[in-house]
Amino acid sequence: MSGNDGLLGALRELRQHLDRDLFPLAIGNVETDRRALRELTGQLDDYLIPRLSVIDAPLLAVVGGSTGAGKSTLVNSLVDENVSEPGVLRPTTLAPTLVTNLADREWFAAQHVLPGLPRVTGSARGEPGTLRVVTSSILPPGLALLDAPDIDSVVTANRELAAQLLAAADLWLFTTTAARYADEVPWGFLRLARERSTALAVILSRVPPEALGVVKKDLARLLEVNGLGGTELFEVPELVLPEENARLPRSAVQPVVDWLTAIAADAQSRADVVRQTLSGALGSLAVRVPALADAVDRQHAGAKELRSMADASYAVGLSSFDEGMLDGSLLRGEVLARWQDFIGTGDLMRSLESRVGRLRDRVVALFTGRPAPESELRVALESGVEALIRSSADSAAERLLDSWSSHPSGRALLADAGVATVGRLGRASAELRVKAEAAVRAWQGYVLELVREEGAEKRTTARVTSFGVNGAGLLLMLAVFASTGGLTGIEVGIAGGTSVLSQKLLEAVFGDQAVRTLTVKARVDLRARVAALLGEEATRFTVLLDAVEPPDGAAAALRATARAVRDHLRELPVGERQSALLEGGHQDALPEGGRQAALPEGRQTSLPEGGRQGTLPEGRQAALPEEVRRGTVPEGHQVAPPEEGRRGTVPEGGELPPARPILPADDPQAVRERGRTPDAVRRMTGGEADEA
Repeated sequence: MSGNDGLLGALRELRQHLDRDLFPLAIGNVETDRRALRELTGQLDDYLIPRLSVIDAPLLAVVGGSTGAGKSTLVNSLVDENVSEPGVLRPTTLAPTLVTNLADREWFAAQHVLPGLPRVTGSARGEPGTLRVVTSSILPPGLALLDAPDIDSVVTANRELAAQLLAAADLWLFTTTAARYADEVPWGFLRLARERSTALAVILSRVPPEALGVVKKDLARLLEVNGLGGTELFEVPELVLPEENARLPRSAVQPVVDWLTAIAADAQSRADVVRQTLSGALGSLAVRVPALADAVDRQHAGAKELRSMADASYAVGLSSFDEGMLDGSLLRGEVLARWQDFIGTGDLMRSLESRVGRLRDRVVALFTGRPAPESELRVALESGVEALIRSSADSAAERLLDSWSSHPSGRALLADAGVATVGRLGRASAELRVKAEAAVRAWQGYVLELVREEGAEKRTTARVTSFGVNGAGLLLMLAVFASTGGLTGIEVGIAGGTSVLSQKLLEAVFGDQAVRTLTVKARVDLRARVAALLGEEATRFTVLLDAVEPPDGAAAALRATARAVRDHLRELPVGERQSALLEGGHQDALPEGGRQAALPEGRQTSLPEGGRQGTLPEGRQAALPEEVRRGTVPEGHQVAPPEEGRRGTVPEGGELPPARPILPADDPQAVRERGRTPDAVRRMTGGEADEA
């Protein structure tokens, strides 16, 4: 593993970044994003990290396919033992069964591959959500078979598990039937195998005797059209079995057995299959991870939109408070009654005459139990401001709740919060009353401090001392809520029906310009305190976002780890075609003849009958199908090509044989040269055969 440390570390870092809910908001096609996240996380856990940790571990071949394709029957027939439970009821495979040689049992029984599935061993029947591990003496060491649930099962959990198991496979044994080989669901998986360069073989089962060869030819055509030309394709005829759980005759599955045995018997072949699938899966990360990062960016954009809604709603609430503060409405009702009482009884004038007058009022209030009119006016004003704050907060909360409820992501977020929480969010918080009282009292203290500071100047000290700080401060508070089109004069008297004398009192004490300045300062301070209160109210909504929104750097971290994985891909010893695949991230268009396993330079893939071949060292023989095998090529001669017209290499300095035209495979002359019979010529050309 030493040569893969950097790549393995990058994958583990990527896994850490995925270990959170990156898509909590219903934004765009979020279900697709969530599924992609689950699939990538599962493949990292189930395959990429375990396989890269022990690259020489036994090969895992997953038998997957559609409902009724005979996957369990095939597995039982391949190992010549009833290890899985086929049946007529659907779904049949409730818990996947992994069959391995006794020599490899320890590797698969331990949770290296598919660590999220608890193991069940022995004769016990696996339950849904578990992985049953059984051994077979027929299956060769170095290769395990896994019977997966149906990819098109009516049970969602089965479909998801089937996709998970296929993503954890080194090799797909994809099973379909003569009746359903053109269905879209299987082809969705086959195209995925193409995109990720997964090692693949297709088994066409349940082929009626009259359709043998015909359906296989059409399936081969479809594979070619879909970029999977050259894929190993086996045909299993439809047979009448003596009983429901009977196995297929050995002759029916012998080609598959021989092919798997040849791979399992050769370490280099197993390594080639592993490296093909591993490099393809790693190469796909160059596309899949940035796509997840883009989806995370969409989550942040959606969260920003919801936050903007909150800001806008409570900004309107603050504007509502501003309007109530300036339209004089606070100087009506209880405040007006207390103001008239305050002015009409002459208490204001007496309180401004001397401190003795104020002391006398307080003594009278002490004995009569009635608060001084000045205190009543201050309390009434305080209550009016608090009510205005709560009203503004209520309207903002109701407005924001409506906005979020009309937005898909906001609606989903509120649904997750629960009915009780949403009910509380529709109005101001219960704590706002206490907070508003404290804020208004603090503001009143600030206003009195303004009066003291202004009265500290020599020109006003005597007048403020004569009038009293509290009286002057109260007039300044009232001035803040007077309806003005500017601040030329105090219109408290007009708003409250007072005399001209009382509305000019502040100007008499401080002067016209000073009154303007003090009023603006008092109003700005109160507005800032109310804005802070409304901001706290808004956090009741935004805290729901804070709890689920991905961290700010999540998308950038995903892109960085994707680059790190790409930079370390060269640590894998791969062949020339895999190298090109990794450079491009993924391979959409495949060359004619399909994909092949990655080979070390100069090495041949030891594939069984019908296999593809790589380059050959001088004097080595290509592993070609039986009907076209040749001996070694003498120096300077041309390799006798198989039907596909492939050629070997000519050593440097050797001479090419005389040139001759290369005839199409179905040309009658070419057929005769290959020793075909006239009947064979007739079948291939569709006409009469020439005389031999």
